[in-house]
Amino acid sequence: MPAKKYKTIFMGTPEFALLGLRAILNSDVFEIVGVFTQPDKPIGRKQISTPPPIKTLALENNLSVFQPQKIRTEAEVIRNLQPDLIVVIAYGQIIPQEILDIPTFGCINVHASLLPKYRGAACLNAPILNGDTKTGITIMKMDAGLDTGPILRQAKIKLSGRENLSDVHDTLSTLGASILPETLKDFIDGKIKPCQQDDSQASYIKMIKKEDGRIDWNKPATETERMIRAYNPWPGTYAEIDNRLIKIIEVELGACSNNKYPIGKFFQEEGKLGIQCGQGSLFVLKLQPAGKKIMTANEFLNGYQIK
Repeated sequence: MPAKKYKTIFMGTPEFALLGLRAILNSDVFEIVGVFTQPDKPIGRKQISTPPPIKTLALENNLSVFQPQKIRTEAEVIRNLQPDLIVVIAYGQIIPQEILDIPTFGCINVHASLLPKYRGAACLNAPILNGDTKTGITIMKMDAGLDTGPILRQAKIKLSGRENLSDVHDTLSTLGASILPETLKDFIDGKIKPCQQDDSQASYIKMIKKEDGRIDWNKPATETERMIRAYNPWPGTYAEIDNRLIKIIEVELGACSNNKYPIGKFFQEEGKLGIQCGQGSLFVLKLQPAGKKIMTANEFLNGYQIK
């Protein structure tokens, strides 16, 4: 007699959630009865209506897709699907208590930080911005708060201080997917006792906006270097240098610790392209002037005269 398959609703939207959905699809324990994701959005200069990555994967696997503007209106739809479980990875909406209470085993969230540290949406960026030496994945049972539910399992990774947002995104997406099916099974089988978070250790992070990528060269070089890594590839970092808008793609810390150049201006030293910060300096490895392609510092210097 075949083992029982648990009816599962998956809620997720961006690329980060893809491996988690695939992991559940590949499991012989769960049957996905519906996928909830954000509505299609206009993308690019031509504003072409584009489906979220999760919708594309769901349709490729002949899954039923729901794209409500507000998840709070979908309680009856979800109730009719009779889920044993709801799995949430970067869905993008707060799920109300009425829906949290529907599935037999509740709603399980995969969160990209070591909770209770970094509750909120920008949890991938925060450890890079703050110079942390580790980050990780938390799988938790959701409650009505923002990332406040009891923890089922955590997995950690070390940070070398060289990773950018893309690196951390890919590593944690893979890590979360690798522990998700087993964690769900262990929880359902009663092998995991949920552990309440210590709210006194909690920290919250605000959602990142495009304008957060503007560089303030008055800040220390170490802080700016972390910012450039934490916002690569999105929202990107940019500044006006010598009256030109330039995106700064990749940098390394300079050896120059004293402020011997004007703050926020290019300089050349030892054949390298540098920028003076409020404390210390940075050497630029890759950049993108407005209207141009991404180029190396040497390519930039071939066509640009440093004052």
